[in-house]
Amino acid sequence: MTTAISIEDVRREVKILKALSGHNNLVRFYDACEDASNVYIIMELCEGGELLDKILSRGGRYPEDDAKAIVLQILSVVSFCHLQGVVHRDLKPENFLFTTREEDATMKIIDFGLSDFIRPDERLNDIVGSAYYVAPEVLHRSYSVEADIWSIGVITYILLCGSRPFWARTESGIFRAVLRADPNFDDTPWPTVSPEAKDFVKRLLNKDHRKRMTAAQALTHPWLRNGSYTVPLDILIYKLVKSYLRSTALKRAALKALSKALTEDELVYLRIQFKLLEPNRDGLVSLENFRMALLQNATDAMKESRVADILNSMEALAYRRMDFEEFCAAAISTYQLEALEGWEEIASTAFEYFEEEGNRVISVEELAQEMNLGPTAHSILNDWIRNSDGKLSFLGYTKFLHGVTIRGTNTRHR
Repeated sequence: MTTAISIEDVRREVKILKALSGHNNLVRFYDACEDASNVYIIMELCEGGELLDKILSRGGRYPEDDAKAIVLQILSVVSFCHLQGVVHRDLKPENFLFTTREEDATMKIIDFGLSDFIRPDERLNDIVGSAYYVAPEVLHRSYSVEADIWSIGVITYILLCGSRPFWARTESGIFRAVLRADPNFDDTPWPTVSPEAKDFVKRLLNKDHRKRMTAAQALTHPWLRNGSYTVPLDILIYKLVKSYLRSTALKRAALKALSKALTEDELVYLRIQFKLLEPNRDGLVSLENFRMALLQNATDAMKESRVADILNSMEALAYRRMDFEEFCAAAISTYQLEALEGWEEIASTAFEYFEEEGNRVISVEELAQEMNLGPTAHSILNDWIRNSDGKLSFLGYTKFLHGVTIRGTNTRHR
């Protein structure tokens, strides 16, 4: 540890370990000290070995039920870290240790040397992590907590089939495969793997980070739904509700129509998140419900990452309350829904609701104003409006749901 960067990395690791506490799958931190040459970190002793050793001892492949038990523990602790505003950035089997050598031993996440605090709307740009597990957006130098989800997808793929989804003889070759290749779900043993397990992995290994499930959402996926782990509060809910509160009446109508077309599988997650906000007796939630739910889950890490600052951008909720129906409209991600196999049916059903309840005559100029776009976009937007009645077409509706981000995100250079 001779360079200034190395010293900074170790001190940040100690800071993160001190700030994070209270999760059963997080390695326990006791103390840290340093002399002129070294930093000493005193942590819980885990005698059961690495997850990688377990995988190799089994010949590389886990039965689905055993794989689920591993993935549940990983998602539980990673969702906890993400809620606190900590991105691990080096999730791999070597960084999960078992407390004992017993078959049902608890697994602990370790090695926060590459981890960092991250604010809700921040993007990181330094390329870190292990080649086989690195997410595409990390290689593009613009990423957030979704990069950890990709790594969990790689681990799950390995658990289920015994091989890596992206492989090459060189690091540059691996990076090319991550950016351009698709995982193989055709060769043995994938034909014998359950459809739910394959869908789970595909929804983690989506190259578009916006379409991946969060760790909390993944815990509600049908493949894991019978697991014993509690689903935690998801910070994504706060980001989506913030965006909803800032949107126009037409955008809210479009989202409301989309929420009415959700499948029961998607509603499971939303019901859990709404319940975690502890609605009042009348079944409504206010800004205070959002505030208290966040505070109940806060550690010192949340202060460092300034996750709670997101509440300041939700002030519009101080003067109103949401029922579950509006919460669903506010807390859904169009990008994530697009990753579903049944997206076309959902979108079609949603458009029918929108036609009945929210579609209205709109000019190209108004639509451009709705989306904060200038005159140069008029030629594109013209195709979104029906000539017959001046209302949004199905194409226009699905495109409008996405909106257009005009505010740049904060990218940190280190």
